[in-house]
Amino acid sequence: MAATTTAHGMGTIFKDCGHAPSYWPKCPHGWKIRYRNAAGRQTEASGFASRDKAAERLSAVHNEKQAKPANQAKAERIARYGQMRFDEYTAEWKQGQRHLAPASLSHLDSLLQHHIFPALCSRRMNTFDHKVVDGFIRTMERNSVGLATQSNAFDKLKAVLLDAHRLGIFEDNPLLGVQAPVYDPKKAVIPSAEQLRGLRAAGDDTLMLLVDVMSGCGLRNAEAAAVNIRNIVADDVYRVTEQVNQTTKHYDRLKHRKLGEYRDVPLPARVKQTIEWYADKYGTVDGYLLRHPHDRGRAYQPYLLQNQWQRLKRAGALDVPEGMVIYGCRHFFASNCLAHRIPITDVAEWMGHKSLEITFKIYRHLLPGSIGQAAKILNVSLAA
Repeated sequence: MAATTTAHGMGTIFKDCGHAPSYWPKCPHGWKIRYRNAAGRQTEASGFASRDKAAERLSAVHNEKQAKPANQAKAERIARYGQMRFDEYTAEWKQGQRHLAPASLSHLDSLLQHHIFPALCSRRMNTFDHKVVDGFIRTMERNSVGLATQSNAFDKLKAVLLDAHRLGIFEDNPLLGVQAPVYDPKKAVIPSAEQLRGLRAAGDDTLMLLVDVMSGCGLRNAEAAAVNIRNIVADDVYRVTEQVNQTTKHYDRLKHRKLGEYRDVPLPARVKQTIEWYADKYGTVDGYLLRHPHDRGRAYQPYLLQNQWQRLKRAGALDVPEGMVIYGCRHFFASNCLAHRIPITDVAEWMGHKSLEITFKIYRHLLPGSIGQAAKILNVSLAA
């Protein structure tokens, strides 16, 4: 959807046609409005022949809401949503999660169907409290659900219940005082520079290319699968614009990014040479270096990389640390940056993490320095 315009805070008037906003007055597509109804739910209406008609309807909706007492509107929300079953409420809530990529939606559906709905689907929304939530966590513990899955399932339940809390269904936050599952991932297993050199030589040219762009530019597996020679925007800059979605099998937007967003990452000279060498040797399709080995019309699939990795491991051809996976090449990039005192804020941006907290949690043990070293460094200026 193109950029939108807001009418005095009442809602949004827009077109969903793909044309630039400057062309909206000329294009034949109908106008749409988006607003929050009396129940607090985001609502859309379409089919307006002109912007004035859309604004007129938006103004009417706003005036209707303003004329209705706030307490009455809240009472209506509680009456409607409070009696809903959890699975019914979640179905409505899910419609508003338009920012989620297909893979994230698939993950959400899996958590709902296998962990959350079996325990909570028929429960009325107004009966949730901290005891119910705590009981759900204890049920997962009794069922020996892994901590990572427990944490993810709790986060999804939390998102739904906080949405209901904002609507006024609960007087008290049902999550207050609940001890969330704590997932503490193991430290990243990272190859040495020597092991990385051996890894580049262990497989075919495709593996060498993927190892280079992951270890040299910090790309994820799915981003490396979409490596494109046109994304070399400077001799030392590679622009990461897309990934191969493992659910749809097609090129898609980046993780934690909107469609069209990108991130620029450092491009070491050696990696640039590998990309150009591979392109010269095998050619490209629309700039993409990698395509499906059995159909050049399809994107290269990340599972093919994993398959080769597993074959090499079974054959004993990989000299890598115990517990390392192919993603360890990306960890090497972060390790290399931090070892050379590149600020962790830059590293987080280049790796495309959602927040600095994620980078810090994974790589804190790699940060150079200690309290003792800091004291000595700070003392130099104080003693001058």
